Amino acid sequence: MTSPLDPREAWQPLPASEWNADLARHLLRRAGWAARPDEVARAVQQGLAATLNRLFPATPPPLARPAFIPLAQDRINALRPLKRGALDQEERRIYEREERELERTAGVELTFKWLQAAADPSRSAYEKWVHFLTDVYVISMEKVRSAELVYQHYDLLRTKGTGTAPALTKAVSRSAAMIRYLDLDLSSKKAPNENFARELFELFTLGEGNYTEDDIKQAARAFTGYRHGKDGFRQNERERDTTPKTIFGQTGPYLGDDVIDLVYRQPAAATFLPREMARFYLTERTLPHEFFVPLGQDWRASGFNLRELCLRFFGSRAFYAPTFRANYIKSPIHFYLGLLQDLGLDVLPLQRTTLQPLRQMGQTFLLPPNVRGWVGGRLWINSSTLAARRQLAETLCSPLDEDRLNADDRLELEGARDAGHSRFTVDDERIRTFASLGAPGIAERLCDFFLPVRVTPEYRATLTQFLTASSPAEAEAKARRATIAILQSPEYQLC
Repeated sequence: MTSPLDPREAWQPLPASEWNADLARHLLRRAGWAARPDEVARAVQQGLAATLNRLFPATPPPLARPAFIPLAQDRINALRPLKRGALDQEERRIYEREERELERTAGVELTFKWLQAAADPSRSAYEKWVHFLTDVYVISMEKVRSAELVYQHYDLLRTKGTGTAPALTKAVSRSAAMIRYLDLDLSSKKAPNENFARELFELFTLGEGNYTEDDIKQAARAFTGYRHGKDGFRQNERERDTTPKTIFGQTGPYLGDDVIDLVYRQPAAATFLPREMARFYLTERTLPHEFFVPLGQDWRASGFNLRELCLRFFGSRAFYAPTFRANYIKSPIHFYLGLLQDLGLDVLPLQRTTLQPLRQMGQTFLLPPNVRGWVGGRLWINSSTLAARRQLAETLCSPLDEDRLNADDRLELEGARDAGHSRFTVDDERIRTFASLGAPGIAERLCDFFLPVRVTPEYRATLTQFLTASSPAEAEAKARRATIAILQSPEYQLC
């Protein structure tokens, strides 16, 4: 794909004089999930620089540990001696099933906790940044099998996501979830496991073609002895390989942190993460390497500061180029959270109405398909996933029938309400308020704030004509039908 701008100009700051409501909507939809009218007005009034400083704070907000995780961990710890002392295989299987159910429930609570945080417009951009980092430093609940360790991994990415990339990568190498996911806990001096070293080079920092198989083998020796116990990370001195290793043509008694320092001296390290950002935030198509060289040079000069990279990337001419606007397919998580923000809704904490649709759309939080994470792009859309998107839009735009909920669902709903979350679907009162805007007002809201594309005057006129009603009841019915139709449209799948 040909880049839209000369690389020397692409990453220069967007002139303040060009900042307007259309570009603010683009920023909010791509850096976050949706462009709410109040957030657009705020961004325009503040200006681009101040908006980016607010969206990507130097001290990111924490995500509180879900209350069920420590309770589940305590019970799992209590089950371990019971499993060891089980009289037979069937008794052991009973304990194992309880353990799996505890971890599954804890994972579900973690998922809802993150969705609720990400749906908050004040923290959407940073939560999406964390989501991006999890798509680089990939782990999976399926392999890790510990909600506590997964939470710790996500918390690590959140807290260190504004620091430097070398520091983050070193912390990731000590992450208990990553150690378990990539089998570092099985790596010994006599039998170095190459999984982490391979992914460090290929998927975390450099990309294919920028290292050799021998570099991997030598680097694997440097990461031997990495262990994690109840007191946190430790290095097993008996399993550490402190002998000389030759990596990237340099020889020394390198250990894990030394290897990561060597990695960030390689030319490819400066352009790898910016290229991954472009794939995640700009376009599924491959842009030429030369396009990222100036950005990579500036990023290296900053000491690989991640927050500086965000401010430069999202404040650049390239990010706002017409080539990259209103043509990127939303991921299922983006589609869902964008719906919530566009409709002014809270996360409905019921698995079958929230997590099941995400799975049907092709993206289960905490469960990426493999070490490469989510590929996305056009692969998000097929006949079944599109049908799931359409159904989700209709479900959220229809009143919640609480009489059909079971006792557990009602308890979850009550708990959410006690926590201040109450708007789960578009009820009749919300539609009544929306309908009071009148046909032109409804059409303006749907076209300008729900859709990323600029619709034709004919499109707007047709929509306005449809919304024209002779009675309040008809106006409300048409407002609901038009909203659902817009949210199900091909245009709404884009950002």
